[in-house]
Amino acid sequence: MKELFKVGDQKIHEFRVSDDHLATFDSGTVHSVCSTFVLAREMEWSSRLFVLDMCDDDEEGVGTMLHIDHKSPAFVGDRVVVKATVKRLLNQELICSIEVSVGERCIAVGETGQKVLTRKRINQIFTSLE
Repeated sequence: MKELFKVGDQKIHEFRVSDDHLATFDSGTVHSVCSTFVLAREMEWSSRLFVLDMCDDDEEGVGTMLHIDHKSPAFVGDRVVVKATVKRLLNQELICSIEVSVGERCIAVGETGQKVLTRKRINQIFTSLE
């Protein structure tokens, strides 16, 4: 694992809310706003941007934790900015604080965790659980 980042480093990811981001289940669309589960995916992606740079060729990141406080809606067409900030890097686990906004409005805050392991170790863990 490459030691490239320190506490306080940031990665920013943006996306525009579209119809496929809406709070929709098998029963139909609940609200015409960005769903919490889409925010979860985008929050994880923002911290994964660090992991992509950190991993050696034989390594991969595995999610360890996700916490979301969804505070405000993001509407179709809104440009959403997701900012991941390194909070801690210990024992090959990256913890990021995440802020999600539309303009000046806070949409969500939270944390993500990702651990960097060799692909071989990940396969061993998965195989042992089959």
